[in-house]
Amino acid sequence: MNKKILIWAITAALAGFLFGFDTVVISGAEKDLQLLWGSSDMFHGIVVIGMALWGTVIGAFFGGIPTNRIGRKNTLFWIGVLYTISAIGSALSNDPITFAIFRFIGGLGVGASTIAAPAYISEIAPAKDRGKLVGLYQFNIVFGILVAFLSNYLLNNIGDNAWRWMVGVEAIPAAIYTIFVLTVPKSPRWLLTKFRNSDARTVLQTINPGQDPEELMLEIKHEMENVVPNENIFLKKYRYPLLLAFLIAFFNQLSGINALLYYAPRILAEAGLAESTALLSSIGVGVTNLLFTLLGIFLIDRLGRKQLMYICSFGYIISLSLVSASFFLNWEGSSMPIFLFMFIASHAIGQGTVIWVFISEIFPNHLRGSGQSFGSSVHWILAAIIPSLVPVLFSTIGAGMVFLIFAVMMGLQLLFVIFIMPETKGVTLEELSKKLIK
Repeated sequence: MNKKILIWAITAALAGFLFGFDTVVISGAEKDLQLLWGSSDMFHGIVVIGMALWGTVIGAFFGGIPTNRIGRKNTLFWIGVLYTISAIGSALSNDPITFAIFRFIGGLGVGASTIAAPAYISEIAPAKDRGKLVGLYQFNIVFGILVAFLSNYLLNNIGDNAWRWMVGVEAIPAAIYTIFVLTVPKSPRWLLTKFRNSDARTVLQTINPGQDPEELMLEIKHEMENVVPNENIFLKKYRYPLLLAFLIAFFNQLSGINALLYYAPRILAEAGLAESTALLSSIGVGVTNLLFTLLGIFLIDRLGRKQLMYICSFGYIISLSLVSASFFLNWEGSSMPIFLFMFIASHAIGQGTVIWVFISEIFPNHLRGSGQSFGSSVHWILAAIIPSLVPVLFSTIGAGMVFLIFAVMMGLQLLFVIFIMPETKGVTLEELSKKLIK
């Protein structure tokens, strides 16, 4: 593999580290913030926790606009700026509304990063390595999650203002990332959609110094010959990739993954673990996530996207059923971390590794930003709704019923994988467009 491509992919994927850190760092502070500000479960879930998620929804919904207009690289730079402002502002907040506003700003960065980073990496990667390179984004997400859990554990007992350090320390990696992303070139496929042929040729020659870039440029231009001016992803011919993006995003969140990551210490405490044990066990969640994501990245270009989704669907059904049974049957709390680790492993090797790769592959070059924006919006709307309702659902229908619903939904995901999902490994983006667009 070209070392320059690897370095550029890692740099863009660092947006995922900030995504993971920003998403989960609140789990260590959320209970203290609820006590500090005396918030009700509803206000705490929807405002203090939920505003970041709704920022993510807005970032995902509109992130395709800058990704297409100013380019993948420039969008990644401004994402770093948003993360930095959010971390500093959240740490200095003295009331829940101000805190929620700065968390909302960070959410904008999270949502936009799910579009710009996978799009950029998929467009510089050779087909045979595209899965593992785009998978670096997911690896960085789970690495950020692990670092956030570890950071929360280490900062938990430093005093009354521990929560400020928990959310504020993110400013350091955010500033570093913002500087690093300036060193990567613009996406050659994006440059071609803007008819900047000479710039695209220069980048392609850097990516493949021993090959003539004209062949790929002609293939990309041929795809663009069939483009209707001002068309959008909601045209009839794009209904299949649109359906695929919707369903993989829908089932990703109906597994309950974000509900678990946001409330891991609370869920473990609900199962009978002491607070310090619950917080430490949440680090185990992060380690499991990281290890099985690495395995997923190793396998995604070998077994393919569809095979990993088979593995994760069966793992989801078994692990979520066991978690649900633990709450219904009042099993001892010591077994709960094992079942949750099984769930995290199933997610990491399948949905976690596959989703951003898959969505970045199934749309044509000129609509990739818009297509990813659609898929990410579905993902994040559900990610905003479900975790926001967790405190209320736990206190009304109970944790056992919540996890049982998630298990049933994963049975439906298995049917999606069997009957609807295509395999995309090893196929160029332009060839995929021909196969998926009817």
